[in-house]
Amino acid sequence: MNKYIVVNHPEKWHFSIENIKVISSQEYLTNPEFSLLKNARIFNLCKDYSYQSKGYYVSLLAEARGHLAIPTVKNIVDLKALKLVRIVSDEFDDVIQQSLKNIKSQEFTLSIYFGQNVAQKYKELSALFYKHFQVPLLRVKFNFNTKWNVQNIRAISESEIPTEHMESVRIFANQYFSKKRYDTPKLTKSDFDLAILVNPNDPAPPSNAKAIKKFIEVAEKMNIYAEVIEPKDLSRLSSFDALFIRQSTEVNNEAYAFARKAQQDGIAIIDYPDAILKCCNKVYMAEALNNANIATPKTVIVHKNNKNEVLKEVGLPCVLKAPDSTFSFGVKKAKTEEEYHDLVSGMLKESDLIIAQEFCPSDYDWRIGIIDDKPFFACKYYMAKDHWQIYNWDAKKKDDQDGNADCLAIEEVPKVILDMALKSARLMGKGLYGIDIKVVNDKPMVIEINDNPNIDFGVEDRHYGDLVYTEILSALKNRLTNHE
Repeated sequence: MNKYIVVNHPEKWHFSIENIKVISSQEYLTNPEFSLLKNARIFNLCKDYSYQSKGYYVSLLAEARGHLAIPTVKNIVDLKALKLVRIVSDEFDDVIQQSLKNIKSQEFTLSIYFGQNVAQKYKELSALFYKHFQVPLLRVKFNFNTKWNVQNIRAISESEIPTEHMESVRIFANQYFSKKRYDTPKLTKSDFDLAILVNPNDPAPPSNAKAIKKFIEVAEKMNIYAEVIEPKDLSRLSSFDALFIRQSTEVNNEAYAFARKAQQDGIAIIDYPDAILKCCNKVYMAEALNNANIATPKTVIVHKNNKNEVLKEVGLPCVLKAPDSTFSFGVKKAKTEEEYHDLVSGMLKESDLIIAQEFCPSDYDWRIGIIDDKPFFACKYYMAKDHWQIYNWDAKKKDDQDGNADCLAIEEVPKVILDMALKSARLMGKGLYGIDIKVVNDKPMVIEINDNPNIDFGVEDRHYGDLVYTEILSALKNRLTNHE
């Protein structure tokens, strides 16, 4: 993907960024070459974004040409709407008050350069404003009247950066646009740059280290530059064209924030924020599967008013699930009525609604991997040793935490299982899904729709090998080509 930094006067631009060309706003607006250009990302750093200025038109024409602009016209308009600015700043009022509590004067100006400030203590506050407004060079004015309030927010030009800040800004700019290079031969020009989000502290990562390495190797063969990023790298996300989330997804963790920011920036994503929202909530999933007439174990949405009636429906033993349980965390089995009431009481303190399901024992679960309505791997996951789930986090030995798995050809999967998996995935929209299906008494039932299924080296890729990685990378490529 072609990348350009657009400024008013390139000769005054101080920062040298690898693989990104600096051009003038006049050239971008008037040179016919740019109106014909396909697949471009435009970093608009003009000194003025006011209505009908060159800076405004750079972002406006970028969108008209199908280029991806930062900031977008919407970001620019949001910046001008003080009412909206105040609403947004109210969302993180606690951070504002905490960050500025030791300032003695009645006024304070925060300069945000590529999502950062020269003072470490304002790092969180700077990142929040950048996340919402997506403007690379930003200045926020606060005043104090019983508490700190936002007075105004505006974009600034390079010429407004104080000399003593320039060295820090040079570092921030290089971090923002940076690409780490691996020992493999450097691609002279990749089709696009892919960020793979991995949390090194993830207790149950959806891809093991060998799989991440394999994604990077296969990407290189496909002329894609891939780099692993971590949750701390949110401010750098804008320098990539695509994001592949390989950390556990929850609505209140970094994965969702990355997906939302990628969506705002027009970055290709797997998986979409909507998919995370839907799949991470078992209450939504139960209702959606029921409305689509897809067979599941007997399922009841439990709340304080019906908790005493539930066992008549699902029986004992039963499975209880927290709405946002992932990788078998927050999933409990109640064997007795007393155990059921103890578990439900505790779980309803955390959430107004939880899920109760009839217990359906089986030797294995089917897992059908689906990318954009296409099945691309199939596994049988066997239960963990002496346990009723495929994961047993309480196992004393690490080797006993999960069961064995078989990987087989799609053609070997019974048609009824495949059809059920595809129908379930379509409820969630396009994306990468792992559909878990049990067969009990010859009856298939959907147990789970996972938005962030495991792709582990040596497990899900055992039958199809590199093709599993190629399918996902191709889906990201299609999103970029079709601007999805």
